[in-house]
Amino acid sequence: MIRIHAIFVGQPRTHTDVQGSWRSSIFREPVAGPIALGMRGLAGDRVTDTENHGRPDQAICCEPLAHYVHWNEVYDLSGAQALGPGSVGENWTLAGADEAEICIGDVYRVGSARVWVSAPRYPCTKQDRKLGRPGFAARSGQDLRTGFYLGVVEPGTVESGDFWTLEERPNPGLSLQDLTRAWFHDKDAETARRMFATAGVPEWWKEQFRKRLG
Repeated sequence: MIRIHAIFVGQPRTHTDVQGSWRSSIFREPVAGPIALGMRGLAGDRVTDTENHGRPDQAICCEPLAHYVHWNEVYDLSGAQALGPGSVGENWTLAGADEAEICIGDVYRVGSARVWVSAPRYPCTKQDRKLGRPGFAARSGQDLRTGFYLGVVEPGTVESGDFWTLEERPNPGLSLQDLTRAWFHDKDAETARRMFATAGVPEWWKEQFRKRLG
């Protein structure tokens, strides 16, 4: 069963690295105790890049805990160097979540709120800069470990430890991983056609596939 392992929120901040100064909310901080979840996201969380983030279908960014096990093996990281919850700037780190089993449009009860699964997270180079690992974002797509977004059906209160209860699955034939694989690997026109016919898939994703498939 899926469970919220940790919750993070952030605000726009300026950061400086070898490439210069940049602004982002990706350095999110952990939350202890209950927190309000509204239609646009968690209380105290605000995106910086409003052109690419912050739509209603991007209210919550999720990262499965199992991804960190994978990355620590890939990059041979341990101890203080190991990646863990919050490392890629997510709002929720999830235990028991598998993108091959979670479907586009799924509706879950979490705490007193209800959320819906909108789409995979599109890898962002800000992840590379935060981690100091050029190519990480591209690798997350190739390894089918992008994380994903949620929209909010009903606001409520959530906290770490809350389990997800599946209430609706309108699209059992289209998992998050199907969509990620079709984009990063197969360039699969059949999956794209299924996506076009699936209610609730964000228009941004549909437009990207239209461009690719001509």
